[in-house]
Amino acid sequence: MKEEIDWRKELLASKKFNDKFSRNLLENGANNYMQEIYLGYMYSRWRKIRGLDKSDPVENKGQMKSSF
Repeated sequence: MKEEIDWRKELLASKKFNDKFSRNLLENGANNYMQEIYLGYMYSRWRKIRGLDKSDPVENKGQMKSSF
């Protein structure tokens, strides 16, 4: 069973994104599309910081080769 991690609280505690805008987004959530995009950016940065992006699937380049 996987452990649930609250990435927003973890980012707030780490002070990686501690400007007023980012802190407000992490605490209150996004109000529009562009804020959602920035929140997604912060989530992907958190995954990189934690090393969780390494388990993402790797692109299969073998299917692009010709069979001839």
